[in-house]
Amino acid sequence: GGPGCASLRSRCREMAQRLLLRRFLASVISRKPPQGRWAPVTLRTPQCSPGNLTVTPNQARSVYTTRVCTTTFNIQDGPDFQDRVVNSETPVVVDFHAQWCGPCKILGPRLEKVVAKQHGKVVMAKVDIDDHTDLALEYEVSAVPTVLAIKNGDVVDKFVGIKDEDQLEAFLKKLIG
Repeated sequence: GGPGCASLRSRCREMAQRLLLRRFLASVISRKPPQGRWAPVTLRTPQCSPGNLTVTPNQARSVYTTRVCTTTFNIQDGPDFQDRVVNSETPVVVDFHAQWCGPCKILGPRLEKVVAKQHGKVVMAKVDIDDHTDLALEYEVSAVPTVLAIKNGDVVDKFVGIKDEDQLEAFLKKLIG
């Protein structure tokens, strides 16, 4: 094992690390969920839940209860859209977006914030156009972000691109009013 072996060993180690990194990135980048037996899980639901009781170990006396009411949800498929948007009794703001869209990343949270301020008078559905091309075509979405206002199953208003909070609040007031 002369000096050549040491450099060969370090080159092997570098290649192994690169391969591991490439595998890891490939697993992160492939966004499509594995087609297994499990149904897709939505973290956000439009219903209100009375929250969990949490007890902190060091102060067993203090018990915190939280009541969380989320007004934003991700659309899973066509029937889910029909059920939670078209058939909704509450007006729905539909955010057509994409992972690769920069402006969407700015508009999404801003829209969620103003929707949350309406305290359930309006809910927000998020539709990823890459996962739901059929819905994007059906609603003639040619650019993202596109936001539709849907009331009783009908599109009553829409805009394309970014808006500031004041404009978004005006957009929602028109929908609720």
